[in-house]
Amino acid sequence: MTTKVAIGVARVVLHLPESGSLKSKRQVVSGLLQRLRQELKVAAAEVGELDRWQLAEIAIVTVSADSRQADRVLAAALSYVEGHAGGAQVADVSTELLPL
Repeated sequence: MTTKVAIGVARVVLHLPESGSLKSKRQVVSGLLQRLRQELKVAAAEVGELDRWQLAEIAIVTVSADSRQADRVLAAALSYVEGHAGGAQVADVSTELLPL
């Protein structure tokens, strides 16, 4: 018996115009990642632009038995990021669903 698995991945680039240091950037990004993990039960990490004060690249991942559910979770996560990014603006988004 095979079980379907869908992995949803979102890559989000954030612009933090108020950030004047890596420390202030990390405060915004780490808080956002922690809240995403707690409230939406997704995996989330900073994956790029690590040394730039005003840019952050994060990845959000969900695993589900249903690709539609994975898509819904990613949409909710992106909506959450837009509403709770602490002054950061979404500069770019890409999503991908990987059926296994």
